[in-house]
Amino acid sequence: MKGTARPGEKEPREKRQGVARRVPQYLALAAYIVFLAFPLVWLLSTALKTPQEMALADPTWIPRDPTLSNFSDAFGEQDLVGAAGRSLVVALASAVITVLVALPASYAMARYRSLLNRIALGWVLVSQVFPFILIIIPLFMILRDLELVNTLPGLVAVHVTFTLPFALWMLQGYVRAVPPELEEAASVDGATRFRSIVSVVAPLLAPGVVATLLFSFISSWNEFLFALVVLQDPDVMTLPLTLVRFTGPEGVARLGPLAAASLMATIPSLIFFAIIQRRLKSGLMAGAVKG
Repeated sequence: MKGTARPGEKEPREKRQGVARRVPQYLALAAYIVFLAFPLVWLLSTALKTPQEMALADPTWIPRDPTLSNFSDAFGEQDLVGAAGRSLVVALASAVITVLVALPASYAMARYRSLLNRIALGWVLVSQVFPFILIIIPLFMILRDLELVNTLPGLVAVHVTFTLPFALWMLQGYVRAVPPELEEAASVDGATRFRSIVSVVAPLLAPGVVATLLFSFISSWNEFLFALVVLQDPDVMTLPLTLVRFTGPEGVARLGPLAAASLMATIPSLIFFAIIQRRLKSGLMAGAVKG
């Protein structure tokens, strides 16, 4: 009959409408990617330019005479490899210790609700309000008494202390998102509390644990203020402190080597994120399936 659509015509029309609705989303996503990639692109462009080209009043995106001398100068002037290794050790240790401490604490705060837990959670939030500069002197005195000044373990302890509250807040939200009925079902099947936590709750917390690891690692990798206070010997300085040494005594920065070194400093964070980003969604409902 006239005006009657065929069964196969409705599906293509719906697909076209769905694609049309996603176009603004794709455009917004593309703009966001460009916004995030801008610092890296500008660093790469600056690192490949000669000093004469960087001094031009009209900067260009693509270097006219690309050079790798800035990279050789950066590695020749400072011990970037050693500093990166120390930063990697501190960041990994801080991230792992933070998660190991925050995971059981967040489970207790989420499952055993009491006045004490609410007070503790409120203090976690309040502790993030205080400026870190207020506790620099007391912190230094404590580390000095413990003989942890100018040591990497001392810096790890400081990083764990100041990333733990936010990590605890993140993980307890993930724990509360796990239905308690899953643990009750496991206990009905004969599982102990520890077994239900390991077999049921832990797989569901995998995305939260990975996100917390990523947050703790990046926070420790980029941290500068506490490292500046705790570390004094150039042989134990982390990468952010080493990058500052590309600035002269009068505050004039050598942009070429600094851009090259900063670009190299971002690579470990990108690699770490690329390794674990696949696990942000993995295991989301893995523990809900009885094996």
